[in-house]
Parts: sequence; structure tokens; C-alpha cells
Amino acid sequence: MRTQWDQKPYYSLDTYCKEQFGQKLYKVALDAGMTCPNRDGTLDTRGCIFCSAGGSGEFAIPASSLFSSVEASQKEGPFIAYFQSFTNTYAPTNHLSSLYREALSTKNCAGISIATRPDCFTPEIYCLLSRLRTEYPSQFIWIELGLQTIHEASAQYIRRGYPLSVFDQCMKELTARSIPVIVHVILGLPGETKEAMLQSVTYLNQFHPFGVKLSLLHILKGTDLSIDYLNGQFSVLEKEDYIALLLECLECLSPEIVIHRLTGDGPKDLLLAPLWSRDKRNVLNSLHKKMKENNSWQGKKATEAKMGANR
Repeated sequence: MRTQWDQKPYYSLDTYCKEQFGQKLYKVALDAGMTCPNRDGTLDTRGCIFCSAGGSGEFAIPASSLFSSVEASQKEGPFIAYFQSFTNTYAPTNHLSSLYREALSTKNCAGISIATRPDCFTPEIYCLLSRLRTEYPSQFIWIELGLQTIHEASAQYIRRGYPLSVFDQCMKELTARSIPVIVHVILGLPGETKEAMLQSVTYLNQFHPFGVKLSLLHILKGTDLSIDYLNGQFSVLEKEDYIALLLECLECLSPEIVIHRLTGDGPKDLLLAPLWSRDKRNVLNSLHKKMKENNSWQGKKATEAKMGANR
């Protein structure tokens, strides 16, 4: 088993940060007061079917309090300013410029990570990101894209609101500008088989993204997804099945891709299922144990396929 990733069988974000910065970075999750085309009536008013009222930013603080929150923190050293809530390129370019620059100018900010949708970019926003890369050469600018799945039936069910071709084009535009991209994929969407989920993960290899977030489907109170779940229309993954699925996903991913997430953090007061996901440390320990038992590592299948082709 490969162990060059800080004794882990996959290339974790912690390992990447230690390589690049000599230490672990911590995140400050931010709510910049954005909305989303799935919320403001442009595409829909209900949001994605799994999304809570907080726009996946239940742990975020107002962006306006970024400086004071960092100053008051007991932690010292570099941090990531994570624009998390809702869609963080869905605003006028001058407003986005002010937000991003304020964060990048904050003491100890190693860089910013911007969670958004691939259908919420304009030529002006691409230009802004390129300018910021030039103006802040010692800091990073990451874009996080919510793909969730490559399958159209699932995309329509979750009310994603854009076709796969939009994601493809956005990836090409960002890659051409050397802007690192982190892609979000949800595992356990209703109706998707293991093979379908592996197809979504494997699809990403062609784009060579900087990172991937693999998230377990959480059922949160107050979401439309919770209605379908409580009505018995689908079931959630059991822990053992999720661990086995994660193992296969990691084996399919290129070993150069940084793994930013392997499960998720559902707010405990909102989480309906799966309740076993509350113990995140246990999930990760179980995965590490399973991968060791199976002599498994990130990129194993890709490596074996390449070796077979060269014989």
C-alpha cells in the first residue's frame, strides 16, 4: 500500500497543506449574504432538494466579522477563508471583488475558497479571478463547484438546475486560467447504483481537478428531501456500505487529486439520517482500517489499468 501521503492511503488536504505550508490550515466558514438562482426565482424558489435553509452554511459566520473572529481566535497561523453559504459568485463583480480582497487582505489568510455553481460565472468574474491570482501571488484562490452527479435523472431530481455541459465548460474556463477547482460529489443519491456513483467520480479524472469533496447524502429536517425520505421513497446508505463505496471511489481517482472531504458534517440538530455519520472520526478510522486490510490506496485501479496497458 502506498504511504507517501503522511501515512494515509489517500492524498488528504492536511497532507497537501503540510507539503505546501509546512503546517495544517484551519478554515473559517463565511456567510457573505448571497443567494442562489435556485432560491431567488431565476431557476426555482425551493433550492436544491437536499439543501437546508442555511444554504449548507450552518457553521458559517458573517463575512463582515471575518477580521474580528480571526483576531479573537485562540488559533494562530494561516487559515482558509471559506465562502461557504449559498452561491458565492452570484453577485455583481464589483461586490465580489470587495469581498474577496477583504478576505485576502486579512492577517494570516493563506487564501480563499469560493463555493459556487458552474452556471454562476460571467466573463467578468473569470477576469476578476485571474487578476486576483496576479495581485495576490503568495495566496491561493480555489473554486468549489457543486456537481453532485453526472447523471441527468439524478440532477433533475435534486433540482440542480444546469446540464453537465455547463460544468464541463466551467471546468475548461477555470483550468485555462490555472485556477484550482474542488469538485463536490454526493454519494447515496436516491436511485443511483454503486456503478452510477463510481461513474461520477471517475468522470472527474479527465479534468484533473485540484481537489474532490466526497459527501455522504445527509437527510436534514425541513428539506424537501426529508419529505421523500420520511415517506419511505428511498433509504440511506449503511455505514459498512458507505465505507466500501468510499474505498472504490478512492481507488478510481487519480492519485494527484487532493481529497478535501470523505463524509460530511450534518448539523446535529437538523440531521435525520444517517445517524451513524455523526461520529466522523469513527467513519474515517473505519475507512483507513478497511483500506489497509484490502491493500488499497487512492488511484490503485488507475495504476493497475495503466500497468496492464503497458504490458
